Amino acid sequence: MKARHILPVFFAALTLSGVICAANPFDIFNKQKRDASSPRQKLMMAEQAIQQLYVDSVDEDKLVEDAIKGMLEKLDPHSAYSSPEETKELNEPLKGNFSGIGISYNMTTDTLYIIQTVSGGPSERVGLLPGDRIIAVNDTVIAGVKMKNSDVQKRLRGPKGTTVDVKVLRYDRQRPDTIDFRITRADIPIYSVDAAYMVDPTTGYIRLNKFAADTPKEMREAITRLKKDGMQNLILDLTDNGGGYLQAAIELLGEILEPGELAVYTEGLNSPRYNAPAFPQGSKGLMADGRIVVMMNQYSASASEITAGAIQDHDRGLIVGRRSFGKGLVQRPITLPDGSMIRLTVAHYYTPSGRDIQKPYEKGDEEAYRKDIEERFNHGELMHADSIRLTDSTEYKTLRLGRTVYAGGGIMPDRFVGLDTIPYSKYYRNVVAKGLINKYVIGYVDKHRKELKKKYKTDDRFVEDFEVTPEMLAAVRKLADDEGIEFAQEQFDRALPLFRMSIKGLIGRDLFEQATYHKVYNRFDPIFNEAYRLINSQDYTTLLPNKK
Repeated sequence: MKARHILPVFFAALTLSGVICAANPFDIFNKQKRDASSPRQKLMMAEQAIQQLYVDSVDEDKLVEDAIKGMLEKLDPHSAYSSPEETKELNEPLKGNFSGIGISYNMTTDTLYIIQTVSGGPSERVGLLPGDRIIAVNDTVIAGVKMKNSDVQKRLRGPKGTTVDVKVLRYDRQRPDTIDFRITRADIPIYSVDAAYMVDPTTGYIRLNKFAADTPKEMREAITRLKKDGMQNLILDLTDNGGGYLQAAIELLGEILEPGELAVYTEGLNSPRYNAPAFPQGSKGLMADGRIVVMMNQYSASASEITAGAIQDHDRGLIVGRRSFGKGLVQRPITLPDGSMIRLTVAHYYTPSGRDIQKPYEKGDEEAYRKDIEERFNHGELMHADSIRLTDSTEYKTLRLGRTVYAGGGIMPDRFVGLDTIPYSKYYRNVVAKGLINKYVIGYVDKHRKELKKKYKTDDRFVEDFEVTPEMLAAVRKLADDEGIEFAQEQFDRALPLFRMSIKGLIGRDLFEQATYHKVYNRFDPIFNEAYRLINSQDYTTLLPNKK
């Protein structure tokens, strides 16, 4: 976006002191000012004046970027500008893949620790293993040098077909050894389904972390697999899911709603109403029958709210948890010639009953908008249903049963589950913030991986039988003492369920897969427990009669 302007010859003569004696260089701008007839010309004049006449040198690219950001900041909280590099980073998780070496990892104590290798990916093919530590990439040491996570990623990722050399520290029979690997990068999928498993013989659970390009395909595969295992009813976990592609939500709803039922509609001042009906990939949706309970919380937003709102409006299922974030604005990406992008809000989206669930905002006051969740916590909404402040008391009716639902500020759950703050002590927070549970788990799995894998043949066996011992808790406490974290017995005792869950879940993840962590966590999670109780109780048919 470099527009170079040639400054006309303004000067007829100059004195030795530098005082302008003849033609005034500002005359040209005075003339342009007289000719200006639109805000657009005014903006161009301002940029031209700064570039040509400002006392010091200026970065014209940054000047224009700042101007664009300044304009967008005065609109709504979701219109935004991103540089070419930021645009690539934003789009990558939603496109569904990137080129790299195929590992999931933690950075702990300035060391890259491999949690898992992607099945069939480049790292697995050359023999990297969970527990390995990458200490150097292409002769650049990355261990113990406090390198940013983003800088490590840049070294590991690269174009498909290129190679990268890594030096790995591996503990074999408790003895450290270094191994050199040459890995050929390949396309690595980014999954949006974190976990899909059977909770009981007829109830399935799927956790979705975002709505990406491949989400509908992943969901169809997960539903198909669980139905083969006997699934009749589904718990869909959208907690902490911040959204993503609108189309992904519409396609997912095609597998849940009746064919042709309205999934969502959008409308704006310069965008005519657009109705988006739900159509399954086949003749009938994969989850057109059976009970559905959707888990949500205050961080569920955008496409998550579209999905939950449509299910609620059509009386297709029940929502359990807390009021969702409240993002009902549609952004259109506008790509600029240099690869940067403007995400401009062009419409509101509405649930099938006509609800606009966008929470209120003051134009230009993004800070207050971002603090909304904090305010909900402060006035007790996250803990108590009767503390919820409706921003719009207009009543809407669901489309089959005529149940009352509300708009403005998010999707209201059919069953509220408050945030349990009792176990979250300051001591637990400080231990987690220092990464000490992760650090302990890495060392523990290093020492016991073989015996654990031999004892627990499946992750279900691990979830049922593994117990966190007092000795393990004492070891974590010892790490905290070494870090100078002040011990508080009452806070430690109060957080014991969290300590046990976190240690067990992370060990299970390192031994098996990400889904294992959620199997452990869900036994602790009040939202899941209520969702599971509801989906198997008479309360479900009381709230949604004529649905089995």
